[in-house]
Amino acid sequence: MDRVANFLFEMGMLKRTPRTGWQFLGSGQESVAEHIFRASMIAYVLARLDGGVDADRVVRMALFHDLPEGRTGDLNYMAQKYVQVDEMGAAADMVNGLSFGPEIMDLIREFAAQATPEARLVKDADNLEMLLALKEHHDVGNRNAEEWIPFTLRRLKTDAARDLAQRILAGDSSAWWFDKESEWWVQGGKV
Repeated sequence: MDRVANFLFEMGMLKRTPRTGWQFLGSGQESVAEHIFRASMIAYVLARLDGGVDADRVVRMALFHDLPEGRTGDLNYMAQKYVQVDEMGAAADMVNGLSFGPEIMDLIREFAAQATPEARLVKDADNLEMLLALKEHHDVGNRNAEEWIPFTLRRLKTDAARDLAQRILAGDSSAWWFDKESEWWVQGGKV
């Protein structure tokens, strides 16, 4: 159980590991754990929209897709031009000695290979999470976000992800809470 406890402590590193691409956008910040959370939710939604994939496997893969970054850090696209990281080695070390370690490694390998519908769906969820963040930044005035959006769209592989991306871009990132047609915004809950 000590090994399991140490693994869970190490997972806390993902909360403290920044996603480094935001420094180029000029606004925003998030941890790898924050990214994994929303990407996992998106993966679940895509799996349910698709209907032909193993949704449980999709969610588990999404949960672990960036696990090695707890040790390697997040390498943005610029860094990736110059730095090679042994993510599989990091992942193997992270799960070494865990009874469920082989399952996690299988999920990480499957994601990296991108050979199954489940892996492609998780990759699309990973990119849709980025697209949602870019749209949020765009909607509050970051003009650089608009330049990144076409490249993010080109990464999408599934029809469900492409369709969802178009809805994301056509909408307003604050529309889910700010009903501009409602009188509530005039009076609030007070009469």
